[in-house]
Amino acid sequence: MRSHYSRHWADNTKPYPGIPELLYDLQKRKLPKAILSNKPDNFTQIMTAKLLANWDFEIVEGAKPSVPKKPDPETALKIAKKLAIHPEDILYLGDTNTDMQTARAAGMYAVGVLWGFRDAKELLTNGAKALVEKPSDVLSILNGKTERSI
Repeated sequence: MRSHYSRHWADNTKPYPGIPELLYDLQKRKLPKAILSNKPDNFTQIMTAKLLANWDFEIVEGAKPSVPKKPDPETALKIAKKLAIHPEDILYLGDTNTDMQTARAAGMYAVGVLWGFRDAKELLTNGAKALVEKPSDVLSILNGKTERSI
């Protein structure tokens, strides 16, 4: 399965609708962006380079044998330190309970996305401070207009 997946993962994979526009807007605002994944680091790097090449990410981190996986906050906190941003000033966008737990453990602002793998109840139960239905809703949070804040 891994062999097949490694050859065909990108056959039908693309960013969710609205993600390119969100990333362009974040880049225009000069906001730093990072990726933290539990996928193996080499694969995370390849996926980012192929699917998100049009945008600059300051840090891209996948799972490494020497570092605990999410929801352990260690890597999220290292990312904050490398970016020289206090954890409480970081908007952590994610679509799983693990993402919300990681953000909460790191002291970051957890935002659950409803276009991903989990529903609102699971995201809220695991620490989401806000929910977004579409990528452009993230801009409302950044602008301080959080209608879906919890």
